[in-house]
Amino acid sequence: MVKPTVAIVGRPNVGKSTIFNRIVGERISIVEDTSGVTRDRIYADAEWLGRDFALIDTGGITLEDEPLNVQIRQQAQIAIEEADVIIMITSVKEGVTYEDQQVAPILFKSGKPVILAVNKADNPELRNDIFEFYSLGLGDPFPISGSHGLGLGDVLDEALKYFPEDSEDEYDDSTIKFSVIGRPNVGKSSLVNAIIGEERVIVSNIAGTTREAVDTHFQTKAGRDFVVIDTAGMRKKGKVYESTEKYSVLRALRAIDRSDVVLCVINAEEGIREQDKRVFGYAHEAGKGIILVVNKWDAIEKETNTMKEFELDVREGFQYLSYAPIVFVSALTKKRLHLLPERIEEVFMNRHLRIQSSILNDVVMDAVATNPTPTDKGRRLKIFYTTQVSVSPPTFVIFVNDPELLHFSYARFLENRFRDTFNFSGTPIRIIPRKRK
Repeated sequence: MVKPTVAIVGRPNVGKSTIFNRIVGERISIVEDTSGVTRDRIYADAEWLGRDFALIDTGGITLEDEPLNVQIRQQAQIAIEEADVIIMITSVKEGVTYEDQQVAPILFKSGKPVILAVNKADNPELRNDIFEFYSLGLGDPFPISGSHGLGLGDVLDEALKYFPEDSEDEYDDSTIKFSVIGRPNVGKSSLVNAIIGEERVIVSNIAGTTREAVDTHFQTKAGRDFVVIDTAGMRKKGKVYESTEKYSVLRALRAIDRSDVVLCVINAEEGIREQDKRVFGYAHEAGKGIILVVNKWDAIEKETNTMKEFELDVREGFQYLSYAPIVFVSALTKKRLHLLPERIEEVFMNRHLRIQSSILNDVVMDAVATNPTPTDKGRRLKIFYTTQVSVSPPTFVIFVNDPELLHFSYARFLENRFRDTFNFSGTPIRIIPRKRK
């Protein structure tokens, strides 16, 4: 299901990051009283009244031409373009400022629904001082307090009115949906084109539910149906925004949400970068199947252990993706490209693998016999029963005497035993401890 997107925008130092953290429920954005702290857009998943949505925190919009302010304005403009709903934050303490008067027309011209929130209205007297904000021409202002959470429910109720209707991808359950993510210039578009050109039997462009996306359907010679998610965003080369590194993050997140399997592409010439870790981490947290694809391998001078050493570097850089297979390819020469559809199908099947409870409990009993459960303050963890409750990704509930006794290290030990026994290559595993009633 495609999540609606809400962007929080406004001039610097009006409390956008505080409001972002309050809605998300975690302290993700950095909150300081210094303007310009939030320079890049920050993304998080949020929920209100049963509706999931993506929330974007932006840097403050200013109209000064200092380089940093220009970058912040560009980031906010990108967020505005991608949003379904925009929440403009102002401050009752400063009143309507010149910057507010300049930002409001930018939002109005976007054609998107704009909700005007007047922050720092912490008491009734301040809440009565919001009427001057009608002059911005954005409708009724909502008095709120980000630090206390006052009025945010009213703002989210209003935002909910503009959310698009729930929509599901109209693909057969057997159709494998995959996306290709990575930094600009790692060869995503050429990789997609090469896969489709190599494996194509039939190709059709299908309007995707992601904004401006066109999914590409193809069928392998073996008769397996695949859909490449959001190829429009990856393959349109003339777009200026595709060269903007930060823009690619939001498009990647949208594509990941709709995918079964994600190809995480690394440029062999450049190696691993920090942005790789952030975006790939989102795919991991979303429970998607993951394949690490090292592209442009033809451009690397080879020695005896070149591939092995590069693989060790990848494993070191992505320790949380130890389950993901690594495939070295070249979109240019098409070397090893035929392996990708096979790997994608394998990971898809592993992500849907279901294990009988009786077999699962035998594995757990053997694991406990090999490595006894830990103790804490004289209390030992007791495991009574284990069952698989869902797939995509495989999720296991372990009934224990006290969930707090199942430490992370022992949960990881059990996960490794599951992986040693069953083929969960390419898919994360979730283990949930529950107290036996």
